[in-house]
Amino acid sequence: MRVLLDTHVLLWAAADSSRLPREARDLLEDGGNEAYYSAASIWEIAIKSALRRKAFQIDLTVLRTTLPEMGLIELPVTAEHAAGVAALPPIHRDPFDRLLIAQSIAEPLTLVTNDGVLGRYARSVRVV
Repeated sequence: MRVLLDTHVLLWAAADSSRLPREARDLLEDGGNEAYYSAASIWEIAIKSALRRKAFQIDLTVLRTTLPEMGLIELPVTAEHAAGVAALPPIHRDPFDRLLIAQSIAEPLTLVTNDGVLGRYARSVRVV
């Protein structure tokens, strides 16, 4: 399975947090899976860190080093991904989450999230 981690799941995985749902941990530990993180998540973390949001206070240099060491693969944002947002119904207002949905549809990847609202977008979303 090819999975794309949403931003919160990505942060919990990188921190080896107890908040990371068991199902997400199992997906990451399964050697048969390819796990991706989006450049959009790094952008989101950078913006929300600058706004001093508590959950996003992280050293991006360390995070960017850690993610490949964890075996995660970076997924760049392409024009196709950005344009795909226009085709999405207005279920979720967060622009970062909408971009992650568009990426998961275009690639295709299964988006792993803890946000139940995102589960309403596509079969390619797995709420954990």
